[in-house]
Amino acid sequence: MNPYSQMGLALSLPLSLGLAAFGSAIGMGKAIAAALEAMARQPEASGKIFVNMLVGCALIESLTIYVLIVVFMYIGKVG
Repeated sequence: MNPYSQMGLALSLPLSLGLAAFGSAIGMGKAIAAALEAMARQPEASGKIFVNMLVGCALIESLTIYVLIVVFMYIGKVG
């Protein structure tokens, strides 16, 4: 592997993980804010809204975990 591709990997791996974490945080923040607003408007449906919010947050977080796994797979190729 040439040094330029190693340098590209060394720069892009942490950057991609940071972008994934940032996007995940923004998405989870919006999802939780919307769920809390919905629970405040309809308290009788709060149980169902809460469960759906948890499932959505788990799916959002799984994308960040997938990026972390890819970073760990490619970290051995650097250096």
